[in-house]
Amino acid sequence: MLSLTLLGAVMAGCATQPADVLRVANETSFEKVKRQGYVSVGFANEKPYAYATPDGKLTGEAVEVARTILKKLGINQMDGVLTEFGSLIPGLKAKRFDIITAGMFINPERSKEVAFANPEYSIGEALAVKKGNPLKLHSYKDISTNNKARVAVMVGAIEKDYLTKSGVPEVQIITVPDQPSAISALQAGRADAITMTGPSLQAVLESAKDAGIERVMNFEQPVIDGKSMKGYGAAAFRIEDKDFREAYNQELEKMKSSGELLTILKSFGFTEQELPGDMKAEQLAK
Repeated sequence: MLSLTLLGAVMAGCATQPADVLRVANETSFEKVKRQGYVSVGFANEKPYAYATPDGKLTGEAVEVARTILKKLGINQMDGVLTEFGSLIPGLKAKRFDIITAGMFINPERSKEVAFANPEYSIGEALAVKKGNPLKLHSYKDISTNNKARVAVMVGAIEKDYLTKSGVPEVQIITVPDQPSAISALQAGRADAITMTGPSLQAVLESAKDAGIERVMNFEQPVIDGKSMKGYGAAAFRIEDKDFREAYNQELEKMKSSGELLTILKSFGFTEQELPGDMKAEQLAK
């Protein structure tokens, strides 16, 4: 009788194993990482988006946004896989990691290969002027229509092309070798404005501290050839991982509404100007 009982228990145990194996084999990536309690992420070691500190900690804007969302989803451990930027999408598709957290811009070409979450930040151009904005400059167009306005840009920067395509004459554009030289030109009155991307300008202003200059917070982004030059960055998932992406997006929207997203962005030099607004990944994939 005892042997029959033991035999029945063994057989019952064997009967459940194929079902367990089948369940694990059929689970989605999201179900897998929730079960395991950890997720692997691909990053490219680029500040301020994702990078390793000298003591080996993985951090950055994209990493901390993802870490916060994943914890809300019950996934408490994040393992970073350092990858060249150009190999991130192939690595994700090859399942070397589960998500890309590298602040990657969403565009139509990449959207054919991966499924982007909704954007967590935006990056556009920015303008700094003397305090009080004496010439009332709020866009490149304002510079183009004021022949007294001079703007300083770094040699080789894309902003020079944006300015000329916005109608700013060459005579009003002053080229400088680096960011400190741009600040100096504005302080000395050789320029009435300086321009670069938002995070770069914010970092320069924070380094300069009280330099008698300010960022134009209601700056109007340039539109070149009918397209805004603003870019949007987001986490990326494999196309088949729809449930993972949807759960991620739900938590991201909550963070936008609560202000938690802005708090994380600010800790990496971003401002309200870099919030993504209501832009969705689907709009940027077209």
